[in-house]
Amino acid sequence: MSETFDVAVIGAGPGGYVAAIRAAQLGLNTICIDEWKNSKGKPSLGGTCLNVGCIPSKALLESSEKFFQIRHKVSAHGITAQQVTADIPVMIARKDKIVTTFTTGIASLFKKNKVKSMHGRGSLLTHDASNNLWTIKVDDNGAMETIQAKHVIVATGSTPRPLPFAPIDNAMILDNAGALALTEVPKRLGVIGAGVIGLEMGSVWRRLGSEVTILEAMPGFLMAADEQIAKEAKSLFAKEPGLQINTGININSVKLSGDSVVVNYSDANNQEQQLEVDKLIVAIGRIPNTAGLGAKEAGLALDERGFIVVDDYCRTNLTHVYAVGDVVRGPMLAHKASEEGVAVAEMIQLIEQGHENPHEAVDFNTIPWVIYTAPEIAWVGKNEQQLKASGIAYKAGQFPFIANGRARAMGETSGFIKILADEQSDRILGVHMIGPHVSELITEAVVAMKFSASSQDIACIVHAHPSLSEVFHEAARGVDKRALHI
Repeated sequence: MSETFDVAVIGAGPGGYVAAIRAAQLGLNTICIDEWKNSKGKPSLGGTCLNVGCIPSKALLESSEKFFQIRHKVSAHGITAQQVTADIPVMIARKDKIVTTFTTGIASLFKKNKVKSMHGRGSLLTHDASNNLWTIKVDDNGAMETIQAKHVIVATGSTPRPLPFAPIDNAMILDNAGALALTEVPKRLGVIGAGVIGLEMGSVWRRLGSEVTILEAMPGFLMAADEQIAKEAKSLFAKEPGLQINTGININSVKLSGDSVVVNYSDANNQEQQLEVDKLIVAIGRIPNTAGLGAKEAGLALDERGFIVVDDYCRTNLTHVYAVGDVVRGPMLAHKASEEGVAVAEMIQLIEQGHENPHEAVDFNTIPWVIYTAPEIAWVGKNEQQLKASGIAYKAGQFPFIANGRARAMGETSGFIKILADEQSDRILGVHMIGPHVSELITEAVVAMKFSASSQDIACIVHAHPSLSEVFHEAARGVDKRALHI
């Protein structure tokens, strides 16, 4: 007879494993089903983020940044380093160790919180209205089992969007997993796609010595970001040796030629061009992963792009079936998935207690975005072009890192912080940053927006001196044209 649970979570990425832990903390009997296997063929929790995404990429970004700093920047501090080399296999091994630490850590968290973990692909089968239970099939490489659960949370994440004429082999043509597993620095590296993944992977290998060419189909650079931030980023990146960014291109073909990959494309002026590289990273976005879920058979509604259709509270069209993270609408961000996972787990507890009204919906407007290039890019809320398009009257304050004492001492003076506030109420509508450690600085902006702070509220808060956070403080003062240090 099938084992029965209060909650079954399908997928153990940042949305799924967090949802499972929170549900268990709330006293719900919970199971988490996941099919991921690592490069050694062993089950590995954490999904794309922990295995081949957020965590390993940041490990390599940190290693490559240290190498770049030692080779090109520490001399300004009076530090001389000779014959500096990068041992790529050691960097990869360090990255792999960090990944293993975190993935096994999730297993420990499951054990601590009494979450049952089950390996295999979970598929929705049937819903029995008489006992209000879903039957879920779990396929572990052909070994079939079924379990039953009253509530099901789908957190199956996303997969790389394929480029039909450039099949991934992770030898010459790479996806994000292949880009994180190179054992030597390619002399010439091509990247198709100038989104977060493309920029970050390009940054890793450029810092280590590759000549990187990025090809982007969109007519502009970083079009999701504030226009001023994107312009500053492109200007700064253009000054870096070994990096070229081309926008407005159309890929015509990708072919292997001996030890090279040849990309034929049309540029922004519709002129035919050719790029020959040693390795090619394809990073043209990600698509929702519903393969093998049994969506069609169960009647689970998908939209025209393949995302599971949910309401503001992550409820699908099926009774007691919810979906979170990359497989539903909204930004494909790990922290967004986790927030949705927690919200759904807490909503299920309320339902079990007989409450009808769900929790507060996750507010996408206060979810931060970060790109871990050098300098880093981060934002939250609306940008200027969105405010203009919506006809919202606003005022802006801006302050550069070059006028900040801590940034000067660090030797990292590129970039600025910009705050956009409502013209009448002064409530902060958006914050946009490019500069050192803005991945950390953006959190103050998120807190401010979550609690409906005004720019005056930030201007009245004492910020430590000297610190990078003073740039945010001065930008807030700048909203009313009263910045002090510029």
